[in-house]
Amino acid sequence: MVSRRDFFMGAGALVGAGLVTRAGAASLPEAPVMSSAATQPPLAPPNGRPYNPVVTLNGWSLPWRMNNGVKEFHLVAEPVVRELAPGMKANLWGYNGQSPGPTIEVVEGDRVRIFVTNKLPEHTSIHWHGQRLPNGMDGVTGLTQPGIQPGKTFVYEFVARRPGTFMYHPHADEMTQMAMGMMGFWVTHPKNPGSMRVDRDFVFLLNNYDIDPGSYTPKVNTMLDFNLFTFNSRVFPGIDSMNVRQGDRVRIRVGNLTMTNHPIHLHGHEFVVAGTDGGWTPPASRWPEVTTDIAVGQMRAIEFDATDPGDWAFHCHKSHHTMNAMGHNVPTMIGVDQRGIVQKINKLVPDYMVMGERGMADMGEMEMPLPDNTLPMMGGQGPFGSVEMGGMFTVVKVRKDQKPGDYKDPGWYKHPAGTLAYEWKGETPQAARSDSAGGQSMPAEGRQGTIEMNVRKPSGHAGHH
Repeated sequence: MVSRRDFFMGAGALVGAGLVTRAGAASLPEAPVMSSAATQPPLAPPNGRPYNPVVTLNGWSLPWRMNNGVKEFHLVAEPVVRELAPGMKANLWGYNGQSPGPTIEVVEGDRVRIFVTNKLPEHTSIHWHGQRLPNGMDGVTGLTQPGIQPGKTFVYEFVARRPGTFMYHPHADEMTQMAMGMMGFWVTHPKNPGSMRVDRDFVFLLNNYDIDPGSYTPKVNTMLDFNLFTFNSRVFPGIDSMNVRQGDRVRIRVGNLTMTNHPIHLHGHEFVVAGTDGGWTPPASRWPEVTTDIAVGQMRAIEFDATDPGDWAFHCHKSHHTMNAMGHNVPTMIGVDQRGIVQKINKLVPDYMVMGERGMADMGEMEMPLPDNTLPMMGGQGPFGSVEMGGMFTVVKVRKDQKPGDYKDPGWYKHPAGTLAYEWKGETPQAARSDSAGGQSMPAEGRQGTIEMNVRKPSGHAGHH
């Protein structure tokens, strides 16, 4: 973490007149910067009210200073370079050196003051998504405030009135700024540290980007056809695992600021939805799930008891959201005999490879040349070979010997004898066909040979009712 003290020696000149309260006018709090893409340890509160800190997956929590009983934070909106996974970086916009920005943690009833300095090339603002606050602090450019111009600093101040799970993001040129990665997580802890207590509390945001192979900057006008779906602006295999102790009560809070919904699925355990962006759900209203759909702009906090040891997959259940660098116009080649055309193409392009005639699994093992700064569609090696996943995928690692408060990666799970799937070496029964095992009890009338059908897909909507 690097201090911005030197940069802000003259920051008073950047502050717009009349935009800073008297308490905050004397000086600005420091704006720490994080350069590492690894998950940072929880930030134990050095002062103020006690709380049980969260762990931001591939992220960190923003330190604060106390000023006459007010928690003061400093966010800097700026261009950043984010490593999406080893081998690929992206030119994004974010806060304090990263995208998403740092998690802000406060306690119910805290008076909070957030200084926001704009180092972007255009105006911005911050909306505190889901918070109850004075209308003039809601951060909607043109409606509740003027935009924060480049080089200026605004101050937001309000009381964190209710505990829960929230987000922050611009309400200024949203199509650009959100597509460039400007967002962050906010947690308001309950006054009573024993309330809603869990052993592990993870948080992260869902993001999506459209970055052409070989390029570094997202296309901001993409509406749906994104090719990189991320947890906290990281894609598998660059997403850290969530490491827990067997028997822990685990909470995972997820916020969705993408352009579509995401059915988030956990293997090996069932969970309950314990909270939404509207607050905590009453215990009597909860029911067990293994997948919860998180719509655009929503937050979900799920909880489960980590009863079963192992390496359990945790991912979005839209299959194309667990792939990287997808091409949307690639035709399906399953069953196509490409041998003849390959011989002709190889005379012109010696390194040409056949793809897709047996499915796409081969993509995980092919060592195809890729453009610079481009990830393979499927990456990440597990203990048994390629995991054949990318994008929104990680692993919850449950271990009996993981110490309380220890978040280090324990390595791959060692399966006890008799608990691992294995290859059958005996005889295999003959598969039933349509003319056996009663298949002729209702034969097709007048059936003669193979029937071929040609299906023509309409090119437009004419004639549809």
